Parts: sequence; structure tokens; C-alpha cells
Amino acid sequence: MKITRVEVERFRIPARTPAFAWRAGLPGSEPELEGGLLRIGTDDGVDGIAHTRRGVILEDLVNRRLRDELVGEDPFRREWLWHRVWELDRIEEFPVYVLGLVDIALHDLAGKALGVPVHELLGAFRTEIPAYASTVTFSSTEEYLDVADQCLELGYPAIKLHAWGDARRDAALATALRAHVGDDVDLMYDGSAGFDLPDAVYLGRALAGAGYRWYEEPMREFSVTAYRWLAERVEVPLLVAETSDGAHMNTADFIRSGCAEYVRTSTGFKGGFTGGLRIAHTADSFRLRAEVHGGGLPNIHLCMAIPNTTYYESLVMENPVPKDPIVDAHGLVHAPTEPGVGASTGFV
Repeated sequence: MKITRVEVERFRIPARTPAFAWRAGLPGSEPELEGGLLRIGTDDGVDGIAHTRRGVILEDLVNRRLRDELVGEDPFRREWLWHRVWELDRIEEFPVYVLGLVDIALHDLAGKALGVPVHELLGAFRTEIPAYASTVTFSSTEEYLDVADQCLELGYPAIKLHAWGDARRDAALATALRAHVGDDVDLMYDGSAGFDLPDAVYLGRALAGAGYRWYEEPMREFSVTAYRWLAERVEVPLLVAETSDGAHMNTADFIRSGCAEYVRTSTGFKGGFTGGLRIAHTADSFRLRAEVHGGGLPNIHLCMAIPNTTYYESLVMENPVPKDPIVDAHGLVHAPTEPGVGASTGFV
């Protein structure tokens, strides 16, 4: 089997309404976009696909860099082609979400060719996983508590806050939420890189006092040393290396520093399934957990394939809270059964 074509099909993604933010000053939703579907085709008639919200950027990179690398290659040489993409990254500095697209499409292709879902191709570990409700930023503490009640009624066993990016206000919210839901609900907090070290320490101490499972990306991840200093000053477990470049290579430096009890892995920001597995296995060798970042079918497959992850991330982007069709009434997400990634590969 040989790759015979690499195409990008652009399509319209309407603006999301209502708009939302990850924290004050950091928009989450975007205006109307041109998405892109990457399609890798073969002489056997089997295609693999992956989606991105950045169709214009993807099309440019495919035309200038990626197509010539892929056409004529054996699509089952995923490891070799993964390395080639990283070689090209040295010159091109691909956006972090592009690095995994070829790998996702090649895994989708292989699963279809073999008639198995990707998580079985990777080596299935589980058939279901609990989901946590991952909020966007809401207007007030009262609204957050209302959203939390709705999430618990929908069956979610855990809730993660994206709050305002104000250390003192967020600390008060985190404490109020713990008092509201009690000690049996798992709670997490995501800072969306909104703080410097002093504010990150202040908030981290409040999260530790409220018994939060993890404290995620409080600062930009350029400085491993800053994270090491933070870990020395707070008792809440840190979840690190979400948006840092370098997949397992960079994540290893966070682990070596001693700041990590959890690390982020994903198909979207870490080089597809190949990069996501590398991070999970690196973390597991140190008995750390690798929490899968973001939703969508590719990340469901990754959740099913690795032993050291806790939850699937289900975004809650509006109030009233709609039911996520992927999450059942008991708060569980089940392993896909279609060959490849599935009917829709989800956005990266």
C-alpha cells in the first residue's frame, strides 16, 4: 500500500454563540473560521482523515512541506513519518496543533484498513472512562455553583474550573465550590496560564486547602524552573506541560525537575497518537499520571489506550448546561467501535 494523494478540503465553521472565554482577557470562542479536513489517500482506496479549525494554515503547510514527504510512502510506516514531521518542524516551526494531524490521519487509515478502532490498534487498556465537566468562564460565583449543580445532575463525578484569572477571586470561588459540593466530588482548577509566580502560589495554597485534585497550567510553560519553585511552595498537585512544545522531550524536563505529579498528553498538542503515547509511557515510568487534554474522538481513543489517565475532558460552554451526547447518565464515556477513529475525527 502506498500514499497516492494528500488533500485539504476547507469548510466553514460558524461562529459559536454564545461566545465564551477561558479567563478574563483570553477568548475561547472564535469568529467564523475556515476549517480544514486533511485526507491521506492510498492506491488501495483506503483514506485516513483528520480535522482542524485552521484550514488555511493547514493547506499552506501541506502544499509547501507535507505532501512531498508523504506521497509514495507506506502509510503503515507511522513511526518514520512521525519523525519526518518533527524534522520539518525544525525549519517550519509548525503550530502545535498541526504536528499531530498527519499522525491522526495515518492511524485512522490503518484502523480502517485493518477493520479495528484505533484504541485497539494502539493496545486497548479500558472500554470506558469517567468524564469531568470542564467549565468555561462564567459571570459570578453564584452562576458557577448553579452550573456545578447541573453538571452533577447530569452524572459528572468531577468538575474543573476555568475561572477569571484573578488569584484572590478565583481562590474564593474554589473554596466556595468545595463547600457547596462537599468532599466527595473531585474538583480541579485550570489557570489557563494567567498568573505570575506570586499569584500562582497564593491560589495554589487555597486549592490545597480545599482539597483540589490538580492545579493546571497556572503560568506559561516557558520556564521549568518557575514550575519547580511553585511546586516547592504549594501542596496541591501540579498538572503541567499542556501547551509546551516538544511532546515527550519537553515533558521529560518537567518530570525531571520534580514539579509534576500529573502531565498533559493529547493527540492535538503533542503530535497525534504517537506523541500522546510517548508522553503517557514516559510519565508511567515515573508512576505519574498523564491526563488527556481536550475532547473529541481522537482523545477518546487515547484515553482508552493508556493506563495512567483519570478522566475524559467534557467541555461545558454554556448555561443551561446541555447534555454531552458522548457522556452517559453515569458520567461515563465508552470506547468507540467503528474502524479507525470514527465517523468524525474531531477538531485539532
